[in-house]
Amino acid sequence: MPIGMEMKLQTRLSQQLVMTPQLVQAIRLLQLSRLELVDELRKELDGNPLLSDDVIEPKEAPAKRERSEAEAEGTVHEAPEQLTPRGDGEGGGETAKQERDQNQEIDWASYLESQQLRQPLGATRSGFDELPPIEQNLTKPSSLKDHLLWQLQMSDFVDTERHFALLVIGNLDDKGFLDLAGGIGPDETVLADLTIEDLANEAGLELDDAEEVLRLIQRFDPVGVAARSLVECLLIQADVLGYDETEKRIIQNHLRDVERRNLGAIVKALAIPMEEVIDAVQEIQKLEGVPARNFSEIDERTIAITPDVFVVKDADRFVVSDNDRGMQRLYVNDSLVKRMLKDPKAKEFISEKLRSAQWLIRAIEQRRRTIIKVTECVIEKQREFFEKGVGFLKPMILRDVAEAVGMHESTISRVTSNKYVHTPLGIFELKYFFNSSISRVGDDDIASESVKQAIRQMIAVEDKAHPLSDQALVKLLKDQQSIRIARRTVAKYREMLNILSSAKRKKLF
Repeated sequence: MPIGMEMKLQTRLSQQLVMTPQLVQAIRLLQLSRLELVDELRKELDGNPLLSDDVIEPKEAPAKRERSEAEAEGTVHEAPEQLTPRGDGEGGGETAKQERDQNQEIDWASYLESQQLRQPLGATRSGFDELPPIEQNLTKPSSLKDHLLWQLQMSDFVDTERHFALLVIGNLDDKGFLDLAGGIGPDETVLADLTIEDLANEAGLELDDAEEVLRLIQRFDPVGVAARSLVECLLIQADVLGYDETEKRIIQNHLRDVERRNLGAIVKALAIPMEEVIDAVQEIQKLEGVPARNFSEIDERTIAITPDVFVVKDADRFVVSDNDRGMQRLYVNDSLVKRMLKDPKAKEFISEKLRSAQWLIRAIEQRRRTIIKVTECVIEKQREFFEKGVGFLKPMILRDVAEAVGMHESTISRVTSNKYVHTPLGIFELKYFFNSSISRVGDDDIASESVKQAIRQMIAVEDKAHPLSDQALVKLLKDQQSIRIARRTVAKYREMLNILSSAKRKKLF
C-alpha cells in the first residue's frame, strides 16, 4: 500500500534570542577599558562622516551634556544655526532660509581635513595651560640595554668585538643574565640553544677573544651583568670587590646552604669556625643577585590609571559620577545629514551611516549608565569598606550584584573587567570588591582580601629572629579574629602577597 505524501504550510509563534549586530556592538563596548574605548571612538569618527565629537572639559556647559544625553536617547535636534527665529512674513522666512542655505554650503575637502586634524583639546588656551603636560618634562631613566650600549661606545673595541658585544647585550633577559636558551621558531620548530662560540662565529671573532670580551662586559656597570648563572654573577662581583677565597668557595659550592640558613653544613664542609662563616655570609648577602634590578624597560613613573568613575563622599552618602574628562562625546551632525539626504545617490549611504551613528551613541550612553549603576550597587553592599577600610570588606560574588541590578552575571563580569573606580581610599579595580568568603567562629563570614590584609599585618610586626610559620598564622587568625582557615590556604595567600616562607624570612644576624 503506497504511503501518501503531502506538503503543508503551518504558522508557528516562538521566541528566541537573536544576536543582532547592534547587540554585539553594545556587548563589545561594555567590556572595553577606557583606553580601548577612546581608540574605538577614534576609529568610528574616522569611518563615519556623520559623527562629530566634543572633548569634555572640566568647565563644560550643562547644555552640552544635556544635548549629548538627549541624542543618546535617539532625539535629533536642529543644529544651532538652524534655530534662528524666522521672519513674520513669508518673505522674511524665505530670506532666512536662503541665508541658512548659503551658510550651510559644505566644503567637503575642508570638512574631511578638519575631521583628520581635529585636536583633542580646545584651541583657545592661555596661561599655564599652554605649557606641555608635566609628564612630558620628566626625565626618563635609561634601560639596562641603553646603559650598556653607552659604556660600549666608550670602550675601545674593534668592529668584530663590538659586533660580538652587541650580540651579547641583545641576548640579555629581564634580570640582566645572558640567556642563550633556544625557543620556538615562527614555524613552531624548536630552536637549539646557542653558545658563546655561536655568537663568536656570527661576529667573526675567535673564541678566546670572545671570552675576553664577555669578561669585560661582565665588569661593566652593573657588575655581574651578562653572567650565565647566579653563581657566576656573584663570583664576578666577589672578584671585583676583592672577596677572600672562603667567601668565593661558599658562593661556588654552598649557595644553597646559605639560602636555607644551614650554616652548620658550611662549617663542616670547610672546616672553619662558625664566626668566620657568619662573617662570610654577611658579606655575600651584600652582593646583588639581579643585575638589572635598578633598570627597567618600562618607566613606572609614566604609568597611570585613569579611573572610569569617581566616588565622592557628600555628608553621609557616597555620590558616583562618571569620569568624562578627555572622553569624546559623540553627536550626529544634523546639518550635514539634512544636506546630504537631498542627494538621491547619497541617501542610502547616509541612512546606513545615520543608523550606525545613533546605535553607537546609544551603546556608549548605555555603557556609561551600566557602569555607574553597578558601582552604586557595589558601594551599597560594601559601605563599611568605604567608611572603615580594607578590614571591613565583605564577601561578594557577581551573582549578588547581578540580582540587585537585574542583569546577568556575564554582564557584571564585563562591566567590572578593566574598569577602575577612584574612592577616598584610593583607586581600585571594580573586580577588587568581589571576594570569596572565609568562615568565622560565631560571626559573619569575612572576605578573603581582608584575611590577606590580616596576614600581612601579622607578618609585619613579627619577631624577625623567630618569624611566624604558616601554622602559627593559622592559630593567630583563629584566636585573635575567629577566622578558621587551613594552613595551605595561608600559604597560598602568603605567596599571593609575595611574602617568603618563615625559614627565608628569618634574620640570623
